[in-house]
Amino acid sequence: MNRENQKRIFVLAVAIVAIAALISVTPPARSDDDHAAKVKGAAAQSAKAAKVFDAIMQAPDKSIPRDLLAHAKAIAVFPQVIKASFVIGGEGGRGVVSRRTRAGWSDPVYFRAGGGSVGWQIGASATDFVLLFINDEAMGGLMKDKFELGAEAGVAGGPVGREAGAGTDALMHAEVLSYSRSRGLFAGISLKGVVVRPEDDLNQAVYGRTARELLSDDGGATRAGAGLLSFPRAIAQYTPAFRSGS
Repeated sequence: MNRENQKRIFVLAVAIVAIAALISVTPPARSDDDHAAKVKGAAAQSAKAAKVFDAIMQAPDKSIPRDLLAHAKAIAVFPQVIKASFVIGGEGGRGVVSRRTRAGWSDPVYFRAGGGSVGWQIGASATDFVLLFINDEAMGGLMKDKFELGAEAGVAGGPVGREAGAGTDALMHAEVLSYSRSRGLFAGISLKGVVVRPEDDLNQAVYGRTARELLSDDGGATRAGAGLLSFPRAIAQYTPAFRSGS
């Protein structure tokens, strides 16, 4: 092999190595940007849910009864769901779930909800939905690939305000209590047929874990940054600390 051919082979080898190095380096840079964007979006979703929950609990004589919150195993908020998207689009709304643990309320876990009937009275306006998961059976539904309200757990419109005995009656007749807020009005509403699914691409991006893994962890160890904790902190303002057997 003459020197000219050796030179050409050497240049080609260097070019191949350079291209391989560029390919191996570029995707992580894009991945880092994507991860940062997902964490930012997750923090915004947690903040929206916190704002909705706080507004509901501040409503005079129309908030969720505190005795119900004291018994809830988990609380979910789906902010600004559009009815047309909810019923027809299939994707529905994005929301967060926090469960009660020994250490308090867990980091937010991300879910989607869609399908089913949300009632004619809501119209096409943006509506906030709140779900209270009352017992372990309802909590178990959240750890599945999908969970249909009314089919896999009894669901009912939850009471509001301070009606005597309303909380006790609700606890006896449903595993999930559902609420809606639209055009400033807040009330219990039936959400039968609505399917709740984990948004695990986001959970994996934020925590490196699935919704099932996150909700199965009763230790309450915080893995999220402070920006993600708006929702569990909002819940904690209106609920008692963990009690054995609660």
